[in-house]
Amino acid sequence: MSVVPPPVIVLVRPQLAQNIGKAARAMLNFGLTEMRLVSPRDGWPNPLAGPAASGADMVLEGAKLFDNVADAVADCAHVYATTVRKRGVTKPVVTPEAAAREIRGVRERAAILFGPERSGLETDDVALARKILTVPINPEFGSLNLAQAVILVAYEWSKGEMLASPPETDLAPPAPQDELEGMIGQLDRMLEEANFFFPPDRTPATRRTLRTLLTKPGWSSQEVRTLRGVLSALAGAKAKRR
Repeated sequence: MSVVPPPVIVLVRPQLAQNIGKAARAMLNFGLTEMRLVSPRDGWPNPLAGPAASGADMVLEGAKLFDNVADAVADCAHVYATTVRKRGVTKPVVTPEAAAREIRGVRERAAILFGPERSGLETDDVALARKILTVPINPEFGSLNLAQAVILVAYEWSKGEMLASPPETDLAPPAPQDELEGMIGQLDRMLEEANFFFPPDRTPATRRTLRTLLTKPGWSSQEVRTLRGVLSALAGAKAKRR
């Protein structure tokens, strides 16, 4: 794991406890655990946050409550305000990827501010930040909910962490050529019986196309056996109807 302290996630005046829970879930998914809450509308702690967190209880239990943004980021030397607009404050603007890279390059604590669901951060909130963090988004529909915004930022941070990846599944070795030939021959005989090859002058090209199709996927022996079983079942069903 990185020796750089992970960024603190600061939710400023969040309105719904469920959204706090969803943000906690998003954080823990990507290795962030320190949440700070500034004047949540419905108070804190709030039992409605737990179910929405889907098991991210450690984040909720460790969440710290503050009366204002200044107190919430007092120990942080690098503060980013997430907003889609500059709101009249002239500050450097960075993407989540750039912010994550910057945070990794310093040793002091960093905080990332997220505003209320309905209105976002106020100008005074943004004024406390060193930089503005903006997600590239469709200018005609720039609506992100709180958890979505948190997960985008947390994901960019997680790229540099040694988080678990989905396990790789070993693929079965490809089937020997003679097994493929057996499958192709079985299908060819069935197609002959069904009068598939027409007109006759196109038969060589059609057979070539089928062979190309059937040799592309890199069938395993089990896959060849399964498909041949399907073909045999189809042939048996046809024979019974005669």
